[in-house]
Amino acid sequence: MARIKRGKTTHAKHKKLLKQAEGYWMSRHKLVRKAKEAVLHAGQYSYAGRKDRKSNFRRDWILHINQAVRSYDMNYSVFVKKLKEAKIELDRKILAQLVLEEPEAFKAIVEKIKSE
Repeated sequence: MARIKRGKTTHAKHKKLLKQAEGYWMSRHKLVRKAKEAVLHAGQYSYAGRKDRKSNFRRDWILHINQAVRSYDMNYSVFVKKLKEAKIELDRKILAQLVLEEPEAFKAIVEKIKSE
């Protein structure tokens, strides 16, 4: 029975792993075992970061809306409550865009809410 040499496969796997760990600190970009660990952790952090990004966007939208609404003598929580009472179904992303890009349209929404 012939002997099977696995050098090519192993070398290719290690090469791929070290390519992923390029730019890592100290031995994490040179040694295979350390690089594998670092790449796995990096994957976990990037996965969590992708989930966190969504809450960061929401936080920013709320900040923009709150800042704009305060100039009309109202705060964010009252504004959202009155939006729901008036059955205006705009999400926070759209409201934040209106604040930044269409201040007149946002002002009209606030005036409509205040009149009710």
